[in-house]
Formats: sequence, structure tokens, C-alpha cells
Amino acid sequence: MASIRFGVVGTGNIADFTSQAISQADSASLSSVASRRHTRAKEFAREHGIPNVYPDWRSLVEAEDSDAIYVASPTTSREEICLAALANHKHLLCEKPFLNTASVDKVAARAQSEGLAFMDATHFTHHPRTAKIIQQQKKNLGPVNRIHSAFFVSMMDRNNIRFDSHKEPTGAIGDIGWYNMRAIVEYMHPTGAIKTISGAIKRDSQTGTIISGAGLIEFASGQTSTFEFGYDSGVWQMDLDILGESGLIQLDDFVLDWRDSAAFYNPEYTPEFVVRRGQASPDKFEHQQVPIERSQAVQMIEDFCSLTTPDNQVDRIQAIERAHATQSLIDQYCQAVGVAV
Repeated sequence: MASIRFGVVGTGNIADFTSQAISQADSASLSSVASRRHTRAKEFAREHGIPNVYPDWRSLVEAEDSDAIYVASPTTSREEICLAALANHKHLLCEKPFLNTASVDKVAARAQSEGLAFMDATHFTHHPRTAKIIQQQKKNLGPVNRIHSAFFVSMMDRNNIRFDSHKEPTGAIGDIGWYNMRAIVEYMHPTGAIKTISGAIKRDSQTGTIISGAGLIEFASGQTSTFEFGYDSGVWQMDLDILGESGLIQLDDFVLDWRDSAAFYNPEYTPEFVVRRGQASPDKFEHQQVPIERSQAVQMIEDFCSLTTPDNQVDRIQAIERAHATQSLIDQYCQAVGVAV
């Protein structure tokens, strides 16, 4: 497969990390960058060895030096950039969340009509451990009845874009809660519509930004998920419990693995998950390791590049379905706690 040339829109921390992953991927290369601050775009280009710098995102998506666009702009501007990239016949890798499900569907419909790939940039979906866990669910857990997840980061810097509701209107719900919802999509595969959904949120006293929340979702199938998320914990917590009829799978790093991810680098550590059954005490817990050669972010880039081949329609559709399902859960939770989407 020919190397996919990426244009990057945005120069924040996540764009920096993902650009490193693009550089490390076998199937990708960095071709261009644009940012609201042109001086920052020039610095970013020097840091990552990017040959082309554009004064604005429109110039970047219209240029012919890229095959795909990675959009790492604020949430409120993403739809416009995504649609423009697709209109210029560029494949699309986009940060999350989106404004709402309607926005996801609009972007997805345009991508499909243009015959282009569209995927959200959720790293853990592409970790080989995710596929291994799903395999073990079928072998050891049986039907998944319940999922509990907790994702907290220590991040109360009010100068961060996350605290600007004009750019990130759902605050921690979209930014952090996205991963709780994605865990439901990836590991539970609920059947039927949502029967009940409830929750609570906490807003920052100074900015009004949503900084944490919790909730319960009950599906028509009887499956349930409880979840917690936020910025105000003073610690990183990434716990996931997947409870089936015959056992339990647990992770304590389900979003960003301890070994090699956007927040952690411990090269001697091997990612793992724990399987528990019956009355097993800790000495009987099964620790199943999943060695990896490259980070889940690099694997995400490789998987995205594979979507750009015309014969990969099934995987393209699945990528769209994942984005739609995750954003739909976000929207319905927002409605339950009184947040407009």
C-alpha cells in the first residue's frame, strides 16, 4: 500500500501526539499542517519535519499534497473542516466528540457519497488487546450484561481549551465521557433501544464548564452500564469491568495503556487484562498479557490507512457505525442531564 500523506489541522497536544504516530506508521507520512496561529504551525512543522505549512485550514484541504486530513480542531469547528476536506476528496481522520449525532451522520454521508474513508480517532479501539478481550468474552464470559467504567484525569487547568464552552460545549462529557460510551459500544454491543438513562454532572464554579459526571443506562435488552468521568479527581483512573453471565474481565488502563500511549510510557510493561470466574481469590485471577510492538495510536493510523483502499467497504461502514453509536450515547446522556446538543 502506498504511503498516505496526511495534512494536519490543529497543533495542540493531541495533534502533536497523533502526528508522532503518523510519522511512526509504515503506511503514512506527514505532508502539511495548518493552525489558527501561523507561527505555531511553522514551529509544529519544524518539530515534526513537515514540508508544507499553510496559513489556514482551507488552503490546506484544497492543496494537492495530501491524501487524508487529520482534524484536531475544537469541536465546534470540526464539521465545517471535515466537510471541506471530503469535498476536496481527502480521506478523513477526526478527533472526537462531534457536535451531535446529526453532525456525525452528515459527515459520514458525505464520505460515503465521495467514496472516502471516515474514522474517529479513538485509540483503544485499535489496541490488539481490544480484539483479545472480545475473543475472551465469547470464550469465558458469555453474554455481557453489565459494564462499569471510570475514566478520570487530573486536569483542572482553566486555561486549557477544554474549559472554553464556546469551543467545547459539552466539556468533560464529550472529551472524557466519550470513552465510557465507547466501552459500551466495543464490549457490550447492547441490543434494543435505551429504556432509561439518568445521571448527574458537576460544573466548574469559575467557568461553568462541565468537569465531571456519572450515569446509568438501561437498555431494552436488560443490559446496563454505569459510568463515571471527569477532570477533578487529582489522579488518573481508567478502570473497566465487563461482567458476563460466566465471569468478569477487568482493566485498569482501558483508555490509554500503561506501556505506550498519549499519557504514559513504560516500555518494560506489557499490557494485560484480568479474567475472574466464580469465587476465585486474587491468587486465582487470570492475568492475560497482550504484547505489543507499537502503540495503539500507531496501530490506529495503520488501520485508518487500510480503510483508504477501495475494497475495504465493510470496515469503512463499521468505523462509521462506531462513531455514530458512541456519539448517540453521548447525546442521549446530555439530554438526560439537561445539556443542549
